This record gives sequence, C-alpha cells and structure tokens, in this order.
Amino acid sequence: MIEFRPFNSLGAADHGWLDAHHHFSFANYHDAARTNWGQLRVWNDDTIAPRSGFPAHPHQDMEIITYVRKGAITHQDSLGNIGRTEAGDVQVMSAGAGVTHSEYNLEEDATQIFQIWIIPDQRGGQPSWGAQPFPKDDRHGRFVTLASGIEGDEGALPIRAQARVLGATVRAGETVVYGTSTDRHLYLVPATGKVRIADVEVNARDGAAITGMEKIEITALEDSELVLVDAR
Repeated sequence: MIEFRPFNSLGAADHGWLDAHHHFSFANYHDAARTNWGQLRVWNDDTIAPRSGFPAHPHQDMEIITYVRKGAITHQDSLGNIGRTEAGDVQVMSAGAGVTHSEYNLEEDATQIFQIWIIPDQRGGQPSWGAQPFPKDDRHGRFVTLASGIEGDEGALPIRAQARVLGATVRAGETVVYGTSTDRHLYLVPATGKVRIADVEVNARDGAAITGMEKIEITALEDSELVLVDAR
C-alpha cells in the first residue's frame, strides 16, 4: 500500500519567523487519519527565518531527529550540549526522562529542516544529544542509515526505537531499492526532486506512506535528495 500525501494537503502554520508544514497532526493541526505512521509521530517541514528560532522548551519520551535541508541549525540544551548542524547533516536528541533545548537559525539566510519525531520503545532514561556529518557523495545511488536503533546499523546516530532514518541522493533515471518487510511502516519525502514508486509520482516535500511491501523501488524522475523513515 502506498498512500500519497501531496504537500498542499499538509497542515500548515505561518508564524512569521517560522513557516511550518505538518505531515502528521501537530500543535493546532489535527487530522484523525494522520496522527502517526507506526512509531513515526511527527514529520514537520520547517523554514526558519534568519536570526530566529525555537526558544528553550521541554520534551520527554521522544526521539527527535533533525535533518537540515538548507542552512544550519544551532542547538543548545540543559545537558550542556551546544552544536551547529549544517545542510545534509543530522542531529538526534533522545528526550528520555526530560530535557530542555533551543534550536536557532543564527545564519544570515533562511534555514530549512525536516523535524522527525519517533516514539521510543521504552519511556524514561537519561536524555542525550548527538550530531554527525553525512557527506552527500557517500549516499549517491544508495540509502545510507543516518539514525537508527536497529542492531547492526553501525555508524548511524543512535535512537531508542526499532526504527531507522535514511538518506539517499539519486540522479534522474536511476533507481534505488530498499528491502523491508510487510509489517514495517515506511515514510518517504523527497527533500528535492521528483520520484516514482510503483505508479505513484512523488514531488519534493510530498509524502508517501508505505506498508505491506517486501521492498520498494524508487526511480528518480529528476535529480533527487530523499529522506526515508522505516519504523515498526
């Protein structure tokens, strides 16, 4: 099953400093059919104006993955962590029993991010944060695991869920294949470009919710940058 979710069907909120689009119910946007996809709870497509951002606020019991599409985001939290994550790179915060953090665009241009929340396998635990560069050349023509809680996914940022976040860059005309199982819940969003999965065409920032398949074959109709979540 592939459920196509065009960008213009997403929830939206324009706060001036933040232009947010929600693939799943979030804040004042609620759609009973889009509350989660397996363990995947939130996928926000955020554009943050220069010299602005999210002031300090708390979270608990959530794995929060930030994929920077353009610009950079600067993180600071109550654990003492401070870090700047640039376009194409990823940061992960395991909120655990509770953490307070802020996320600011301190750059001169707008920053664009995908903010992905995954429900952890267990509640509580010590919160943590980490970031890692993932050169786009390393994921050309194949999916690279960026964050994962699945055994054997070495080199990925750790999360506390049996899920993984992957990235790929694909040139027009090329096909990438991802093996899965019929009980998994996959969610694909092209950061840029346009792809086809079976007979479904997915444009930049559209979503495709996929389940019941043993593998997916993704053909790029344009040069594309892909982000994929594979969750229980």
